[in-house]
Amino acid sequence: MIPERQRVPVLDVDATPLRVNELIEAIGGLITAGTMSTVLGHNLHSITLFHSCRNFSSLYQNSSIVLLDGAPVAMLWGFAHRRELRLLGEKPMAYRLGSMDWIPELGRVPGIERVAVIGAGRDANTTAIARLRSIIPGATVDGMPGEAWDEALEGAVVEWLKEFRPQLVLLGLGMPLQETVLHRRLGQLPPAVYCTVGGAIEQVAGIQKLAPRWLGRLGLEWAWRLVLHPGRVAYRVFVEPWKLAGLLVRRRFQTPKTKGK
Repeated sequence: MIPERQRVPVLDVDATPLRVNELIEAIGGLITAGTMSTVLGHNLHSITLFHSCRNFSSLYQNSSIVLLDGAPVAMLWGFAHRRELRLLGEKPMAYRLGSMDWIPELGRVPGIERVAVIGAGRDANTTAIARLRSIIPGATVDGMPGEAWDEALEGAVVEWLKEFRPQLVLLGLGMPLQETVLHRRLGQLPPAVYCTVGGAIEQVAGIQKLAPRWLGRLGLEWAWRLVLHPGRVAYRVFVEPWKLAGLLVRRRFQTPKTKGK
């Protein structure tokens, strides 16, 4: 059973606080149900998009699970629930789940038989598939690369998924493309559990270096990414937080009537 979402203070979003074992169990339950499900993650980038793009917020509001993906998001949620966590002997960052926290544990998902891997370049996609086959022995794992994504490739992926009929789909096209594709195509895709995983396909393949876990626990994973990919990450680190702050301030001054539109 998936716990109810809880409010992340200040950021005005809701998320599903889960640890790895709980997420693995929840994915197993969604696979057993056999319905269309989505597993997304909230970080500061997604929250900025949530408050500035109606389609993006609609996808998140209707998602089956929204993980506490970013360290600041997990910290703010943990601050709001610090008393309960203290009684349970828990640390709030135990609920921060990036894709590479749970993908290596997919072999423990009960009943998993068919997995699709969508995204990354051809070499990374092929290598990630091979790695996942060893993580989930007995399952059929296949995929399609996502480089040079366009309308034609998107259509081909949809048709391939209809034919393959996976139970679990790892969609790693980067944010916000992966979420945009999901929102646009959900009505055409076959029932499965669709998980947005960003750059995790390259990380599974060993092509992209994963930040040391102790940096994540300190909330400094952004610094690792900034060093490795300054051109891609600098805007998110130095500019986007100010944009998000402006969006949140504006929401505070909206009347309830305007806010509900």
